[in-house]
Formats: sequence, structure tokens, C-alpha cells
Amino acid sequence: MLRWFEFSRARIMEMDADQFSSDELLTKACWIDAQEPEEEERLQLEQLLRTELPESDEVEEIEASARYFVDAAGIHVHSLFLTQTEGRQKTATVAFILQANRLITVRDEELADFRLFRMRARRMPVEEESHQSVMISLFEQKVEHLADALEDIHTDLEEVSHLVLEDNDADLEDAIDKLAKLEDSNGKIRLCLMDTQRSISFLQRHLRQYPELQQRCWEIMHDVETLMSHTSFLFDKINFLMDSTQGFINIEQNQIIKTFSIAAVVFLPPTMIASIYGMNFEFMPELKWFLGYPWALGLMILSGIAPYWYFKRKGWL
Repeated sequence: MLRWFEFSRARIMEMDADQFSSDELLTKACWIDAQEPEEEERLQLEQLLRTELPESDEVEEIEASARYFVDAAGIHVHSLFLTQTEGRQKTATVAFILQANRLITVRDEELADFRLFRMRARRMPVEEESHQSVMISLFEQKVEHLADALEDIHTDLEEVSHLVLEDNDADLEDAIDKLAKLEDSNGKIRLCLMDTQRSISFLQRHLRQYPELQQRCWEIMHDVETLMSHTSFLFDKINFLMDSTQGFINIEQNQIIKTFSIAAVVFLPPTMIASIYGMNFEFMPELKWFLGYPWALGLMILSGIAPYWYFKRKGWL
């Protein structure tokens, strides 16, 4: 899908591609958003722009030279954005191409940041009518979304903390599963923040002629540094709750082992007495006693009660 956007009345408005010729689209469009473009759309856009669009495997490269570079087509930035699929957070790479008179974005997924940016751009006037400003605004939206995601993780952690530390009937295995998902989400958010730092730092070096944009870049960097500190705090809290949960599970397991151990000790003397009187020796005086059977039973009960009473007095039960 190709979306074409232009500045209209101090707002970013989507253009109806069927009402304009190719030359008019290229002249008026300040932003071209290619979301999961089909092969025909890719070829059409490459012919219009006279440049090749990056392939999916190219934008996933992790080395800096492949994610941030400048060539004849413009300034290239491949940045990670946070998205959610089936209740789990994951990252998706967006390829930005900043040309002399337009911005091109290429992505394989629908992202909440782009959808929210389009909605806000239709209602609120843009600060600067330039394609460079559109790119910076997308990064501002990205950081705001990451901050909201961190707030959600903090709220979920508070619930897990109550579950682990205050609820005596809590399902600790379920708590570990929740903590593992929160740790994974926090890690992906931190990865997006680190990527944003590198992206904005790269853009600052190539947008020095725009002081207003430089100021906005510095504000983004400040927000990212603050959020990075918050992710470190969340990592520490998650690790603490994970250690606490595993500790409580070990305590429960030790209590079970302790119960079995005491039961074995309590039943050991009666078992020994029963084994002695179960022997088939010819000369056993007790076998001919009138009260031999009650005597054996009483001795077995007494030998079982004695260690239980001793453990209870010592406070081991």
C-alpha cells in the first residue's frame, strides 16, 4: 500500500493518488509511506523516484554502516519501532529515506506510531512545513509510545509485586510467566530506545542547517535518556521479583521435603517394632503373652508419638 501526503492548511493531509498524475504526486508529496508494498507498487515507486527501495533483509542488518548512511538517493535511517502481536511486544524496522524535497518510509507492518501520527496530523497543525519535520515528528511519536509502554509495564509489575509478596495463595508459576513476558517487553523497549539514540544522533549531524529541528532532536535525546534510566529501574524490579518468586517456590518445596522427612522419622520406630514382631523365630516370649498384641500396638503408637512430640517441642513443625 502506498500513501502520499502533502502539506495543506498547515496540516499533513493524505492525497488521493487517483486524482493526480505521477509528476504532480512527486511535486506535491512531502511524505510517501510504503506499507507492505507489492512488487508492482515497488517498481512503480522506484521508477518515479529513480532509486531502489530497500528490501526486508537489508533493513534488518544490525551493523551501523547498514542502518545509517548517505548515498545519492538521500539520507538513510533504519529504525526499530515497537509493535504488538498476539499480546506480545516485538520490534519492526522502518526504512527512512530523507531526500531533498520528500520523505520516504518503507515498512512491512502496520504500526501504531504511524497511525497515531496520521490522526494527530489531521487535527493539529504541524510546527514546520518540511519533510524533515515529518521525520522528527515520527520519532517524537515513537518515544511517546515507548514511554506509554513503560508505564504499562510498571503498572503490571505492581500487580505482580502484590501477587508475589502479599498474596499467600498466589500461583507463583503464573507469576514467573508474567515476569518473563514483562522482562521481554522491557528489553525490546530498551532496544528501541538505544536505536532511537543512534538514529537521532545520526540525523543531528546531517540537519545542522535547521536549528529548530536540532532543538527538537535534543529534546528527544533528553527524553530517551530519561526513559533508559526507567528501563534500568524496571529491570532491577523484575529481577528482584523473579528472585523473590523463585525463593518462595524453594521455600514451598523445602516445606514439602521437610514434611516427608518428619513423616519418615515418625513412622520409622513403629515400622522397626512391627518388623521385629513379624520375625518367625521359634523362641519369642512375647508371642505367648496374653497381652502381647496390645503391647506391640501400644509400643508402636508410643514410638511414633515420641519423635513427633520432640520435634514439636523443638519448634521444627
